[in-house]
Amino acid sequence: MTTEVEISTPPLRLHNTLTRAKEVFRPQDPKKVRLYTCGPTVYDFAHIGNFRTYVFEDILRRTLGYFGYGVLHVMNITDVDDKTIRGAIAKSVSLDDYTEPYKNAFFEDVETLGLLPAHHYPAATEYISEMIEMIQTLIDKGVAYPGRDGSVYFAISKFPNYGCLSHLKLDELQSGASDRVSSDEYDKDNVSDFVLWKAYDDERDGQVFWESPWGKGRPGWHLECSVMAMQLLGDSLDIHCGGVDNIFPHHENEIAQSEACSGTKFSGLWMHSEHLVVDNKKMSKSLGNFYTLRNLLDKGFNGDQVRYLLMQTHYKTKLNFTLDGLEGAKVALQRLNDFLARMRGIEGDEATGKADQVVHAAAVDFAGALADDLNMSAALATIFDMVREINLLADQKAIGKPDAQAVIERMRRFNEVLAVLDIEGQSLDIPEDIQQALVERNEARANKNWAEADRLRDVIANAGFTIEDSSSGATLKRR
Repeated sequence: MTTEVEISTPPLRLHNTLTRAKEVFRPQDPKKVRLYTCGPTVYDFAHIGNFRTYVFEDILRRTLGYFGYGVLHVMNITDVDDKTIRGAIAKSVSLDDYTEPYKNAFFEDVETLGLLPAHHYPAATEYISEMIEMIQTLIDKGVAYPGRDGSVYFAISKFPNYGCLSHLKLDELQSGASDRVSSDEYDKDNVSDFVLWKAYDDERDGQVFWESPWGKGRPGWHLECSVMAMQLLGDSLDIHCGGVDNIFPHHENEIAQSEACSGTKFSGLWMHSEHLVVDNKKMSKSLGNFYTLRNLLDKGFNGDQVRYLLMQTHYKTKLNFTLDGLEGAKVALQRLNDFLARMRGIEGDEATGKADQVVHAAAVDFAGALADDLNMSAALATIFDMVREINLLADQKAIGKPDAQAVIERMRRFNEVLAVLDIEGQSLDIPEDIQQALVERNEARANKNWAEADRLRDVIANAGFTIEDSSSGATLKRR
């Protein structure tokens, strides 16, 4: 029978935004890959566009584990920025009281979508003193300066490599003390010296401020991630991830301030997921096409189905979300779980070995797809090819229980990355009255009471289940 020893993994090649090329992944320490992912800004419920990125990052982390790497994962929680402060002031509550419900909701959503929890979830407000220290270091090194407005800015002209990630050319940009930006988020039209410490403004900031050598204020958003990453992972990371909207200015600014401070490369690899659109339009509350995970759960979908949809398109390809597409993901996932149910029902104590080659080939191809920059569409296609071929063998009664168990174990290994499969058959959650209806329906059939059997079949169908009759008995599955 197929064993794990027989299956070797190819070199893992990942696309680096910094170099615009796929590169063989070579971490500093294979036993502890230092992974930093930009987490939520907790001013509202995270939407499915956010979770498209978080699912990609989870697939990356799980793939690293699948390839034998150890991972130390840090995901930040941005609990102080322009948005959270505005929200707290609008509701006349403290910053903590405003952000806490959204923090809790995020962690609930993480569990619903089967995301591996990060090893550390640092909140920006927990690292203010370290942020002040880094700003002072940057001032001492001559790459940051206090402005007349009381804020402290990073001088991008003092960092010649500025633009390396977004591939902007510094000599084409306007910058300097007279051209500064203090907003946390801005676009390429606003390239300029960026804020490290924002001076306090009572109308804008309310009661949210900290004391510093430059007066009352709070750190800039870009600085927050650099400090939290370096505090928990060291000066040089292996992988830094986020959405494409983070490339500029956020990640560009992180590189500048981090490398100017430490004198070493901030991250060896940068990975970014593409945008999610809804019905080929930008997701927007004003357009009525804005979805949080909770919206989709309210429509009757579950976390596994949403996760499946979010991961089936390559992370560097724009994902067009539709409810029809989510229905399709539901059907595809049900097909895989039905296949697992069939394997659990296979009888016959003798192994035929006829599934071995199919299972081995699927394992090799699955690893090859993952190694090719997390090609999930190819990985899923490999699984469905295996399902088709094994089903044909099962139709021919050409596999026994040991063969089926080997198939299940291979699917279990696949699920270490996918995290959507019902390996043990535990997700049906069949109500007791429906289970009893199946028992009574079987009794009616045994007694040749066909009218009663049909009635109970309809009861079961109306509850959202179908009956599968086989030589080993009748089982229920969700439609």
